[in-house]
Amino acid sequence: MQVYFKLVLTMVLWGGTFIAARVAGQSMQPFSGAFCRFAIASFCLFLLTHRQGRRLPPLKPHQIPWVLLLGLSGVFAYNFFFFAGLQQVPAGRASLIVALNPSMIALCAALLRQETLTQLRGLGIALSLGGAAIVIGRGNPLALFADGVGAGEALILGCVASWVIYTLVGKRVMQDLSPLVATTYACWVGTIALAVGAIGEGFLQKWQQVAPAAWWGVLYLGILGTAIGFVWYYEGIQRIGSARASIFINLVPVFAIALAALFLDEPISLSLIAGGCLVISGVYLTNRPTPTPKIQKG
Repeated sequence: MQVYFKLVLTMVLWGGTFIAARVAGQSMQPFSGAFCRFAIASFCLFLLTHRQGRRLPPLKPHQIPWVLLLGLSGVFAYNFFFFAGLQQVPAGRASLIVALNPSMIALCAALLRQETLTQLRGLGIALSLGGAAIVIGRGNPLALFADGVGAGEALILGCVASWVIYTLVGKRVMQDLSPLVATTYACWVGTIALAVGAIGEGFLQKWQQVAPAAWWGVLYLGILGTAIGFVWYYEGIQRIGSARASIFINLVPVFAIALAALFLDEPISLSLIAGGCLVISGVYLTNRPTPTPKIQKG
């Protein structure tokens, strides 16, 4: 029972990352906020591996390019888009766009012939895309053809693209490295790249001007949303399996919308509810495990 409680709490924490980033983004530039988040997260992950008595194995030459791509996609690019997008898009709406991740991963994996696209998954992808169009178009998907996608929404869609690359590359990397080791190295790579961007934004000169609420936001993101959330989620995978644990991810946008309404006074519109239901339903169908056919004994 404890594992299910931790998984639900992890989804609450991940839902809260949208609120924390929205708050932090009001007085921090995207690279600066993302750098602070992952500097904290990388330190926490280092402490975790040290506490478990593990040493990070040195990377083999053929692993280095893949780990670099992990860090640049899932940490550097994703978090730049995340912070920059949330400066312009309400947290609740952003969470529903990011909820497209599993469906887009399944679609791209099928296009690359890494996985089979079943009819059920195809339906799930279609529902997710339709729901996202309703959310982005604020209830009128046809408006996207006339007005296009807004700058903020385009940045959040950049999160989806970055995470698709990270996940597909991660499947290759984790054939040789454990999730904890691969994630720790990716965090270090991404943090170094984000530090360069933060320096370019003038973070070293401006950090004293950052509002206290923004510092609380990046602390939340680094410790609770990243380090603790990652540990608890993979504990869940170890205990109940990835298929059952991944179903809990459907709760993230639900908690994000509720927390955004509670703490940021964001309105919950009918288009948000309708689009959200389609996105979550589509993600559920996409993630639903395919039953293994039973072999009848003759």
